[in-house]
Amino acid sequence: MRTLGGRYDLERRVGVGGMSEVWRAHDLVLDRTVAVKLISPGLAGEITSVDRIRAEARSAARLVHPNVASVHDFGTAAAADGREVPYIVMELAEGETLAEHLRDGPLDWRIAARVCAEVSAALSAAHAHGIVHRDVKPANVILAPSGVKVLDFGIAAPAGAPDHTPDGVVVGTPAYLAPEQLDRQPATPAADMYALGVLLYYCLTGRLPYAAGSTTQLLGARRRRPPEPLPEIPGLPAEIAELCRRCLAEAPVTRPTSLMAALLLAEAVDARVYVPMLVTPPRRRPAPVSPWTDRAAGEATEAMAADAGPTGAGR
Repeated sequence: MRTLGGRYDLERRVGVGGMSEVWRAHDLVLDRTVAVKLISPGLAGEITSVDRIRAEARSAARLVHPNVASVHDFGTAAAADGREVPYIVMELAEGETLAEHLRDGPLDWRIAARVCAEVSAALSAAHAHGIVHRDVKPANVILAPSGVKVLDFGIAAPAGAPDHTPDGVVVGTPAYLAPEQLDRQPATPAADMYALGVLLYYCLTGRLPYAAGSTTQLLGARRRRPPEPLPEIPGLPAEIAELCRRCLAEAPVTRPTSLMAALLLAEAVDARVYVPMLVTPPRRRPAPVSPWTDRAAGEATEAMAADAGPTGAGR
């Protein structure tokens, strides 16, 4: 077993990405389970530099929100070739990813709205701190019994920061990148809202708003034509369909804010979200019910309106 910094025992790898891998680990000092994100030692350049990752960890550590997987610590470890490998220690969010749930097809629209309301509430907290996530996607959303957790602020950046990534390297997931990100323009909160629009569309339909069989085809299709409109979904309120359309707008200035999206989606399913400076009134707590299945959608929607406490988010 490998121990980082004399404190974090790496137990098993739970995820691998293009620039990093995530391990389930045990914090020997505080005797708790955590997630450790190790930046790949095989990558070079500013995008994986110690200083850059440390700065991003500091930014993410400022976020205290029930829908954000919090950052606990930062450190470096020595690779086999002697290079410093930065790592970020985070809250381990227990549950299944939204990507896993979507393998079985689209969600009931009420559950989709609830999930995206809480994702948008997390983004609202980040945007209030001037932070852009830059990689909102189903794999970075955990559906836990207590509610949604948005993961991986590890490539988050200050709003408006220039893109210093090397040519040929894409920060984020192509299907969820806003048009301006494809042109290497500085990421703003509006870029996250475009990704939220893709996420909402996927939750409602079980597919992306672009017809393509590969990343190359996807990028080509996105540059040639706008996203496909939402198909008709029985019972879906018009305001949710309109919100999805606005999130996918080509021009960043026409997209809604994360705060507006969180409140609109929560209101559509009579749920609660925790947003900066504004919390909807408390509701009666029903019997505990897991909200992340399509069984008995009406019952699940009622359960989703409950909150676990004064700082909860639509639980």
